[in-house]
Amino acid sequence: MKAILSIVSELAPGHAVELRIPPYAAIQCVEGPKHTRGTPPNVVEMNAKTLFALTNGEMKWSDAVENGAIHASGERSNLESLFSSVTNRIHA
Repeated sequence: MKAILSIVSELAPGHAVELRIPPYAAIQCVEGPKHTRGTPPNVVEMNAKTLFALTNGEMKWSDAVENGAIHASGERSNLESLFSSVTNRIHA
C-alpha cells in the first residue's frame, strides 16, 4: 500500500486532495490550494481492497464510485486518470 501511495504522490504532488485508506493511511496529493484545517474540500476515501483492485486493473474508477466503493467529494476529487497512470506505472 505504501508503494502505491508513494506513486500517487510522485505522479500528483500537492495538497488539494486528501486520499484516505482507513485505517491504514491518508495522504495529500494533486496540485491546487493547500488545505490546513477541518475537513478538506476534496476528499477521496476507499478501503484497501478497492485501492488494490484499482491499481491491478480489476476495477474501474467509475464503477467503484457508482457502487460506493469510493467516496469522492469536491471539484478535484475525480482521480480516474491518476489511477490509470498508477496502474500503468505498476504494470510497466
